Amino acid sequence: MLDHLITHDDNLRMVPTDRNELTAAVGRLREELRTLPEGSDSARTRVLTRWIGIAQMCLGNHDEARTFLRQSLDLAAAIGNSRAVVATGLNLGDAHRYAGDAQSADALYRSALSTARGQHPELLDYALQHTGKHLMERGDLVGAQGHLQEALRLRIAKGDAELVESTQAALDRVELLISQTGAATAIPATAGEWTGWLQSRTTARTPARWAGDFPALRDAIRGLTSQQHVAPRHLRHRRDQSFPADLLAAMAEEADKAITADGYLHNGKWNAGVGDAAHHFAEQVDLTAVVGRSAGLNVEQPHTGVYIAYREEGQFLDFHVDEPGFGEANLILCLKHERPTGVPRVSTTVFITVDGYLECDLGPGDCVVFDGALTPHGRTPLSASESVTLVSFGFRARDQALHSVPDPRSTPA
Repeated sequence: MLDHLITHDDNLRMVPTDRNELTAAVGRLREELRTLPEGSDSARTRVLTRWIGIAQMCLGNHDEARTFLRQSLDLAAAIGNSRAVVATGLNLGDAHRYAGDAQSADALYRSALSTARGQHPELLDYALQHTGKHLMERGDLVGAQGHLQEALRLRIAKGDAELVESTQAALDRVELLISQTGAATAIPATAGEWTGWLQSRTTARTPARWAGDFPALRDAIRGLTSQQHVAPRHLRHRRDQSFPADLLAAMAEEADKAITADGYLHNGKWNAGVGDAAHHFAEQVDLTAVVGRSAGLNVEQPHTGVYIAYREEGQFLDFHVDEPGFGEANLILCLKHERPTGVPRVSTTVFITVDGYLECDLGPGDCVVFDGALTPHGRTPLSASESVTLVSFGFRARDQALHSVPDPRSTPA
């Protein structure tokens, strides 16, 4: 609607191509909004308030920009237009960022990015681009680089040269800032930075790329995983470890009900809190012994647990590391894996180790023990008619000295 009147300055912020023309255009939109007949379609009001807000942001009128964009976002949510919720949420995030309110901007970008990943993948590149610019301005150059590199891959796949050029310009600026501030600042330090760093260099979505990707990752992964408490180990049901069938079945039933009733999308998968069946399982089965035998780590009883489900074709979990608070050891147990027949490969839990990529094909009763904070992990995409239900438990080491995770900035990048 007003695209032709908006460009980007040297700081990659939106500004008018002609201030007088944009101001006049805003006046016309405001007049149309004012004269809309009572009972008009709220969709038109949503569009008008959004573009007035965007224009006011470009003109530097931050209070009005936030007022109109908030109205537009509320209308989008009220009419159930989740696509508009993502787009307008990003605009409102920009308005807060331009006004210097980084905290509000951060919340809006994260919400839009989460919704885009879960519901509108066609908007994911936009969410990554806006979030990447936000992180750049906050000084999180590694996080910005990771988001923008993922956006660039998506835009190259779209084949839109203008979008590719926009993202490449933002990425060039971030990489210039990294080079100016020194290589040390570009080394990941937190779980979020490591996740962004990993996702900018490899992906669980495309297993065929792994062989070519790993040599470039080897040194950083060696430094990261050298500090882990538990190396990944796949334990197969009945061969390495047997769990009572009735307890597994009870958890599988509880997981299905919990995900249907209270499930929420998180990082592209369905999560739900565990209940009585999982607590009973943990009480009846000595999981600390399972972790101890497989990892040689003395842990307390699990302090947290979550059900995880993958239901749709193509659903996957990209490589990441967990926040340290989940514990020094993780145990992922497969409760149900419905497998299609005649497909070349099924979805697997996958890790990046110092020796390369480790895939674990988990069937019901199979589990894998690992250190989620210091071992990159994810899940490859589901095939058609495939579904996976898991439960994840977190364990803390009895040795209090192990609770502090070393600063990964001591590792090579």
